Amino acid sequence: MDAGALRVGGITAFTATDFPGKLAAAVFIQGCPWRCGYCHNPHLQSRQRGPLSWDSVVALLERRAGLLDGVVFSGGEPTMDPALPDAMAAVRQMGLAVGLHTACIYPRQLKVVLPLVDWVGFDIKAPFQDYQRVTGVFDSGEPARACLEMIVDSGVPHECRTTLHPALLSEADVEALAATLADAGVRNYALQTFRAQGCADAGLNATAAAVMGAAALGRIAARFEKFVLRPA
Repeated sequence: MDAGALRVGGITAFTATDFPGKLAAAVFIQGCPWRCGYCHNPHLQSRQRGPLSWDSVVALLERRAGLLDGVVFSGGEPTMDPALPDAMAAVRQMGLAVGLHTACIYPRQLKVVLPLVDWVGFDIKAPFQDYQRVTGVFDSGEPARACLEMIVDSGVPHECRTTLHPALLSEADVEALAATLADAGVRNYALQTFRAQGCADAGLNATAAAVMGAAALGRIAARFEKFVLRPA
């Protein structure tokens, strides 16, 4: 599908935090089938046509030629958009690196775009058997498991990251997930403290609290070549 059909929900012209080692633009794709309670982009969940056109994205990138190193596609869930591969190819033709933020919902679509990306940020929600607790979708951990294996096997640089909230994940849950990831070959893991900004779940907003003790964090960190705890 032509890149012009991409449903663009928003764009950040400059970001130094969303694509490691790159000054990038972030393009947000409209649509996500999951309903994670802590989602801070709920306005992107609908698969409606976004407010921006792909042509406007290209125009922005052209104006910033020489200033940007890459473009990271985020969302929403960008891999659900059939125009994503063509959009990524267009970015590569502009001489820019390509990053991807994904919750790993669609293994077949991920397989198509992996050869086009230079880095993947995988938002891994929970131990695979507990995914429904976060996503609200039955058996949603199975596509995530398949995508994890695909990403590791591809050799594409990547980061796995998990959002912490005590109502969704216990300390034991997080340690078990970390062990699974390390055993699968993940070397770069991040824990992200829950942020109330943008979250529409009043219950989560009311009960947010620290969930990980120093000892557990130390055990998790020892499993990975790179580990970081990101504050809210």
